[in-house]
Formats: sequence, structure tokens, C-alpha cells
Amino acid sequence: MKVTTAIEHFTNPLYLESGRILEPYDLKYETYGELNEDKSNVIVVCHALTGSHHAAGLYEGDLKPGWWDGMIGDGKAIDTTQYFVICVNVIGSCFGSTGPMSPKYPSTNPYRLKFPVITISDMVKAQRILFDRLGIHKAHAVIGGSMGGMQALCFSVEHPNFAKKHIILASTYATQPWAIAFNKVAREAVIKDPAFQNGQYDPKEIKEKGFAGLSTGRMCGYISYLSPHSMERKFGRDYVETDGLYALFGKFQVERYLDYNGINFVNWFDPLSFLYITKAINIFDATRNYDSLEDSLSRIRSEIVLIAFKSDLLFLPKEMKTIEETIKKIGKEDLVSYKLIDSDYGHDAFLVELDKFSHYIREALQERK
Repeated sequence: MKVTTAIEHFTNPLYLESGRILEPYDLKYETYGELNEDKSNVIVVCHALTGSHHAAGLYEGDLKPGWWDGMIGDGKAIDTTQYFVICVNVIGSCFGSTGPMSPKYPSTNPYRLKFPVITISDMVKAQRILFDRLGIHKAHAVIGGSMGGMQALCFSVEHPNFAKKHIILASTYATQPWAIAFNKVAREAVIKDPAFQNGQYDPKEIKEKGFAGLSTGRMCGYISYLSPHSMERKFGRDYVETDGLYALFGKFQVERYLDYNGINFVNWFDPLSFLYITKAINIFDATRNYDSLEDSLSRIRSEIVLIAFKSDLLFLPKEMKTIEETIKKIGKEDLVSYKLIDSDYGHDAFLVELDKFSHYIREALQERK
């Protein structure tokens, strides 16, 4: 599998949904496979909250591959011997695209809290501009899970002629109060931590000394990404062997797991990017600029494949079911399909239990006869 990583720099202004302007800006992206002569084999993969452009393959010296490596590659469900796959790091993130810690032109000082609030629509708009520069004006499919699914839905509504198919996993048409509440707790932990310093923290210093607020925010996220069943299976009531049961700060294995992932998160993700991207997730609503969900989804012109997970507590299966029912209600039942995956893993099943649904993606990508 051929893997290429690149950054594109844009000097034209990106007009944001808020009315603000981002200028200039960079987009970092990665591609897999080979683009065919007529550029008809493009698949756009959209990443989730803490994901990046690095969706598959291994970098030299790394032990951990891209976040969807089990799905993308030669002979895999998204077969790179057949398709040219592109994944773009969204604006606002901290993996190479312009975000809150990027220099605010013409200064060399970072934006920090002066970075504009971005939306899912802004993320998608920036990607379309990138694709146009690359000479990619059509895609075979757009695929994404969680926040990536929001992007895929946005592509289908706001750019209806771009892709033939849109595959949406573990996502929603509008972020509901339950998910917003989880994000609120996580965001408050970051903001209220003295180490945040009203956004003026030193990135090197928090990596050295830690950032309890961001760690706690990550812990909160992990609880929403799993399910009671998967936690019970993974940890049970096992206690850390070296801790006393009656020691006040002794830990269950699940607590140690949350501690480890929370502390480690500070080493590779930026607090301000966390705040800006969770804000984008919270305000996502496919009906916001339309009269209703029916009005919004009436823009769709291509296939929509919805894959929900039975135990997803963050974006409930009924939210995905609502998309299917609404598309059918407006007379476009031939464009939509819905699959409910029997999984008790939780929201993150779309990243973990690939064997349960990868065949659906493989089938969905095939041309209709």
C-alpha cells in the first residue's frame, strides 16, 4: 500500500459559518493507494474527535498503526488495490492542520482563544477546497464514524453532487443533550484547571508536568465511548494487586485504566483543540440552516448507508434510525439503508469490532448493478 503524507497551504480566506474568516490556513492529509486515470476511485475517510489524517499504515519507528488500519489497506474492506483513499486532518485539530495553537498571521504567536469557533460544515468546506486544488471533484464514497459520520452527513446534504455514496457509522443528525452533557463535564475539567491559564499554557510544560483537567476530560470521554457490558468484561471488579482494598486511594483496575489513558492523552493532544472540536460536535445539527430535518435531508442525491451499534450510549441507534425514517418519509427510500450491529462494546465499536461490520462497508462500496 502506497502511503503519502502532505500539507497544503491556502492563502485565500476560508469563510466560516460563524461569519469569521480563517486566513491563511493549512490542511494536512494522507493518501493510500493509487489514483486512477479518470479519478473515479476516490474514497474520503473522515476522522473522529481525537483522530487525525493518519488513518492507516505505520510510520517508520512506530509500533501503532493508523486509527483505522484494520479497515484500510490492500485486500481490506476499503481496498487500496482498488481505491485511492484520502483522510484530512480537520481544521481546529492539532496534527498539522491549522488550529488554535497555529500562528495567527502576520504574527508568529498562536491564536489560542482568538481562534474562531468552527463547525462540522467548516471542516467539510475546507476539505472540499483541498480536493478541488488536488483536482478531485468527485468521490466514489465518503466514510466516517462519530464526528467523522457528522462530516459524511454534511457532505451528503451540503455537497450533494460530490460523492456517490456516504457511509455513516455511530453518529447522529444532531448532537443530543446526553452527549453534550458528557462534553460539558470534560470541557469544564479543562477550563477550570489552573494549568489552563486561560489558554496561555506552555505546551511543553504541560507535557512535562501533566494537565489534570485534560486527563479528567479524557476519562469522561472513555466512559461514554464504552458500555457497561464492555467495562464489565474488560475489568470486572478486579482490584490493583499492589493496592490495599481499604486504602483510601487504592484503585480498581478500571480506575487504573482511566488514569493511564487520561495521563497519556496529555502527551499527544492539545487542550485548546479539545475545546474547539468538542464545541463543533456540540453545535452540530443538520437542521440548523434548514426548516426541518426533512428539508435538510431532501438535498441528498446519493446513497446513504447508516451503520449503528446496539450498545452505543453516546449516539443512540435511534438517532441513526431517525435519519433512515426521515429519508424514507420524503420519498427517497431507494437511497438509504440501515444496519444495526449487535455489539455490546459501546460507541467505540466502530473502531474496534471491525469484523462485525467491515463486510457491510465492502458491499456498500461496490457499484450497483
